[in-house]
Amino acid sequence: MKAFRGPKVWLWRWRRNPLRRRADVVEAWLLLAAWLLTVVTGVLAGLLAARSVEQGLARERADWRPTVARVVARAPGRPAAAGSGGERVWAEVRWTAPDGKDHTGQARVAPGSRAGTPVTVWTDPRGHLVSRPTTPSEAAFRSALTGALVGVTAAAVPLVGGLALRSRLERRRLAHWDAEWARLGPQWGRMTG
Repeated sequence: MKAFRGPKVWLWRWRRNPLRRRADVVEAWLLLAAWLLTVVTGVLAGLLAARSVEQGLARERADWRPTVARVVARAPGRPAAAGSGGERVWAEVRWTAPDGKDHTGQARVAPGSRAGTPVTVWTDPRGHLVSRPTTPSEAAFRSALTGALVGVTAAAVPLVGGLALRSRLERRRLAHWDAEWARLGPQWGRMTG
């Protein structure tokens, strides 16, 4: 199939050529605009999403504080052997918020922890339990990953739109060729005879 096409000429739609039609130039400019819009949209959306995630995680690191809580009742499970400390179970804990009010909630503690055992929990400025904030390196990774995913997703919109536009222009061009061939094709038979 490639033998019938001839060599590929770059930017042929912009070159002066007696066979170039107005539709070819319009298609070239529309596709260039679609590609530029795809790149700009993807980069801007990715950068904005990454910055937003990074700022949110930095705010969490600044606002969330470690607090010492005490186990309310013996935690389920048997105490782990010394040095094995990886497994954790849920248990009710009590802590005092910065405003002086006592709070209770569920936190992960070592199995078999007795009532009154201290455990470190993280709280927000209102004294509610939160998860441990991300480290700066975890935040950088998470924001970069989120930015990349948002950028690719946002770039897909103008890319798909450009491909749909190109498909529509191609169908329109083929319909024009069919109409021209239907008009001029019968005349070719008379010329050869």
